[in-house]
Amino acid sequence: MAAPGSSASSAATGAEEADLRAQRHAENFPVALRLLPRSVRADLVAVYNVARVIDDLGDEAEGDRAARLRAFGADLATIWAGGQPSAPVLRQLAPTVAAKRLDQEPFQRLIEANLVDQRVHRYANYADLRGYCALSAHPVGRLVLGVFEVTDPVAVELSDRVCAALQLVEHWQDVAEDRRAGRIYLPGEDMARFGVTEGDLDAATASAPLRRLMAFQTDRAAALLDSGAGLIGLLRGWARLAVAGYLAGGRAAVDALRRVDGDVLGQVPRTRRRDVLRHLVRLLTRPGQHRNTARGGHPR
Repeated sequence: MAAPGSSASSAATGAEEADLRAQRHAENFPVALRLLPRSVRADLVAVYNVARVIDDLGDEAEGDRAARLRAFGADLATIWAGGQPSAPVLRQLAPTVAAKRLDQEPFQRLIEANLVDQRVHRYANYADLRGYCALSAHPVGRLVLGVFEVTDPVAVELSDRVCAALQLVEHWQDVAEDRRAGRIYLPGEDMARFGVTEGDLDAATASAPLRRLMAFQTDRAAALLDSGAGLIGLLRGWARLAVAGYLAGGRAAVDALRRVDGDVLGQVPRTRRRDVLRHLVRLLTRPGQHRNTARGGHPR
């Protein structure tokens, strides 16, 4: 079944591209997750690959991306309708959905986030950006918790914080790339506050005001990430290792941003694997540092 305004052939084309895109992004799978048992890793990879394909359809697909995303969403929905999806990456997901009883809604929110990307290219304030993260980031963490059959609402809230922070850190690493694609995720009110114009994002290197803005945004994302770190204390076994891997990757990315001193235009803030491993060990061996902050306020 195809979405309104799309065709079965467009969904099939997306299916043919799906595996190639998933393979291209396989090297980005978090290091810690490679240590998980094969069955668990297979479920996470199935979820991860679908999320990556959705992102790629929104960022790289030729032609009408919105139509392609809707067609993929219709193909996705056949899993819960008892049908057989066309895309190979969705056929690989179906057993995980059945075994773990995953909801359709988080996947559809990922599609909606990419539909938003087709029409929204600027964010007026931080609250609006966080609203976007609720579509683009929160669902990933909820699906990961679903794979581990974690339903505790406190864990879900902490996961939302972690995933939003990871999304923000990725945006700050990709300021130059996003600008070339016509998108600016830096909130307009923050740019005005620090005296940064859109033209400043076209320079070869970051200006002093932009560096100060990036330091502010990096610190804010780091605080949000830390506010969700109590999630590790709520998890056990492989779930704990997996989530610690995500957190470690986020903290290593923060290190990378701080290492370039806010110059996200002239330098690539590359995450170093040794930093990921250092943070992973710290997260797993010093649980007392990660108190549960779910009942407290979100960092500003």
